[in-house]
Amino acid sequence: MLRTAIAVTALALAAVPATLQAHRLWMMPSTTVISSADGWVTFDAAASNDVFHADHQPLRVEPAAFAPDGSEAKIENFATGRFRSTFDLHLTQPGTWKVAMLSDGVGGSYQLAGEEKRLPRGTTADKLPGIIPAGATDVKLMQIEGRNEVFVTSGAPTDAVLRPTGKGLELVAETHPNDVVTGEDAVFGFTVDGKPAAGLEVLVVRGGKRYRDTVDEQTLKADAAGKVRVSFAEPGMYWLNASASGQSATIPNAARRMSYTTTLEVLGA
Repeated sequence: MLRTAIAVTALALAAVPATLQAHRLWMMPSTTVISSADGWVTFDAAASNDVFHADHQPLRVEPAAFAPDGSEAKIENFATGRFRSTFDLHLTQPGTWKVAMLSDGVGGSYQLAGEEKRLPRGTTADKLPGIIPAGATDVKLMQIEGRNEVFVTSGAPTDAVLRPTGKGLELVAETHPNDVVTGEDAVFGFTVDGKPAAGLEVLVVRGGKRYRDTVDEQTLKADAAGKVRVSFAEPGMYWLNASASGQSATIPNAARRMSYTTTLEVLGA
């Protein structure tokens, strides 16, 4: 069931328009830590110019959710408005929950009879043999993988839903994402297909840019072990994003672009 949920989300997100991908995609929870044994967290999800300020397009695909024991959970009250989608998560188990949007699509072009043709929106790797016709030349393919995850905790944090899958660009949390405070560095590792993403560039942006003069963003580079150390001077919601590129491991002669995004709530020490 869990695998099916991820696959459905991946296929749907492969249809995300290019104009939407050009903006920053985010999911923002109302809180990341609750003490109630039977609590709710509500989320906004959108793509926008400034993170956490809904001014462009909603994320239209319902995400997957996973309970602390790894079982698939239910997204409640999903609705899409003009600028943002909203949904709720009912935390019925103690521990750390995950909400995830995954994308895995293929873009590109080829030449046929002297004309350039582009792959249709929503193309996935399994559809390629039926899409590129015989006689096509100058085939250029790009596999595009995106992972947007947010973690929320009821009671004490747990780590079952933090475990990486070994596929694509992933976060390996040395500091628990729901235990980040000002005055203490947080350490996050990143892997590509389970291997350290050495030299990966990581961007951290504090929300609320609309109400201040400075952007307040950090650009960090992962060390040889794929780790970055992040300092937070101010409490608040932060958007963390990393991207990597290379050659596709599953589609011959295709380039590959990967991204990872999460939202961190930083509390005052």
